[in-house]
Amino acid sequence: MTLERRRHCRVDSINLLNYSCFDAQDRMVEQGMGRTLNVSESGILLETAVPLEPQGIVYITIAFNDELVDVKGRVIRSKCTGEKTYEMGIEFFDMDEKRMHFLTEYIKVFLASCQVSE
Repeated sequence: MTLERRRHCRVDSINLLNYSCFDAQDRMVEQGMGRTLNVSESGILLETAVPLEPQGIVYITIAFNDELVDVKGRVIRSKCTGEKTYEMGIEFFDMDEKRMHFLTEYIKVFLASCQVSE
């Protein structure tokens, strides 16, 4: 049995996004497109074609259906999953109440729609 250390439920959800990653000296080191593989109130699993700098600060604009949401996060883990495919765990921080409410509602609606289709 594995111990679940996450604070929030994750939902498998593919969403396109744009990101800019900055290093510890606040220099932009990478910018590009990617997609979420899963989403929670505290972070996302991000898939990109390039690895992002460990502990790098990432500014992300995620497309949730017809809405664009800007979030700020930190790369907390990274792994190569194939040729030119990388997955990064991104932990959100500095989330304001409006963004947090939007994510919470998105996850609720997503989970409800999954239960209806089963």
